[in-house]
Amino acid sequence: MIKEIRLINWKSFKDAKVYIDPLNVLIGTNASGKSNLIDGIAYLNSAVHGKNLQFALDGGGGLFPPVGAVRGGSEYAAMLPGDQFTLETVIQEDDNTDYRYSITIRTKPQVEVIAESLTKVIHKKTKSKETNLFNTLKNDEKVDNLSPIIPAYINNGQGRTIRKDLKNTISVISQLNNYEIKNDEVLHAIQYVTDKMEQIFILDPVPSLMRDYVPFSSYLLENASNLAGMIAALPDDKRLKIENQLTLYLSKLPEGEITRVWTEPVGKFQRDAMLYCEEKWGKTCQPIIIDTRGMSDGTLRFLAIFTALLTRPEGSLIVIEEVDNGLHPSRATLLLQTIQEIGANRSIDLLITTHNPALMDELGAEMIPFIQVVHRDIIDGSSKISLLEDIETLPKLLARGSVGELSTRGVIEKSLTLKEGNTTVPGISPYDGGVINEK
Repeated sequence: MIKEIRLINWKSFKDAKVYIDPLNVLIGTNASGKSNLIDGIAYLNSAVHGKNLQFALDGGGGLFPPVGAVRGGSEYAAMLPGDQFTLETVIQEDDNTDYRYSITIRTKPQVEVIAESLTKVIHKKTKSKETNLFNTLKNDEKVDNLSPIIPAYINNGQGRTIRKDLKNTISVISQLNNYEIKNDEVLHAIQYVTDKMEQIFILDPVPSLMRDYVPFSSYLLENASNLAGMIAALPDDKRLKIENQLTLYLSKLPEGEITRVWTEPVGKFQRDAMLYCEEKWGKTCQPIIIDTRGMSDGTLRFLAIFTALLTRPEGSLIVIEEVDNGLHPSRATLLLQTIQEIGANRSIDLLITTHNPALMDELGAEMIPFIQVVHRDIIDGSSKISLLEDIETLPKLLARGSVGELSTRGVIEKSLTLKEGNTTVPGISPYDGGVINEK
């Protein structure tokens, strides 16, 4: 599984790590950097997939808005005034073995990879042993800095390296994944890391795009617009199982009773699909059938989230921004319990962001080690990521209110500001655990 992701000079991040556990919750004020973090994860996923590095930032196809573009594109990908950034990840294979993958990209005068490496780390009782499996460096003295080629030096397993000249517009790891490599250790590592990185799924359901008939599809899109087509295209036994599970989870959400969720093929050629549900409101009301056009935004978002959890490959990492958007606070407990339950059953990790104090409060004290705070440095304004449990004044803060209450009042972020700036922020007493001075 993916253990951590590091961002160096990426957008607003100078150098920060996000740690990955079965359920990870990111909190922070607006413009703190949460969306920039998700953009970084999405771009790393695209790079390892082998997408053109320029298109993955700026989009391609000549469409507007550009398809697949990262917000701000290549102009704002690197922390200004710089022109390069590094993204890293650590992926665990077993209790003793990790792989550390790193890629550095320059954005000017063109988007290109200038450094990339894959390292195997064996953890022993007293120290760790690191083995370099491959590395690249565009500024190699043997290579013209304007050349479209980047040399890759691959460990041959006999204490030497083999050089391959590759394109600098695509990640080296994606190119090596298609080459014949005689060192089985290197080949296995490349395939393992590529497989795990490709299982990252950024989910951002857009209910307005989910309300129409859609063609059958073999996978769920990030905006979930093809939800009905994806479910309808599943083999009958798996489709029925998914529909029954969605019925079970969705029946707990509204005040009324949802008795069934299902999809049906539509159209002359039976290659389009619509999603339906049967619901009953009140004791004397007859059940009614509605399709996605009549479902609420919150219901559609729930369907998309649950479907992703039920259908993504085991071992995936699903990233969801504002997971509870459109959800009534009273349903926060159910949402949290359900995603934890499905995630644990299917070995799927979740990274979610939220502003909802009710959801934060439902996490409970046992979840504090898995809450990370995205905030701005008081000195240079860069985004940082801090574990909630690492805040020295956290016991005093929690004595004054729940995590949700503290976050709503901005106390958590301000307490981090006090620690980093070693200064006084108006309205906060450093002698009171960083708690807002109500007086």
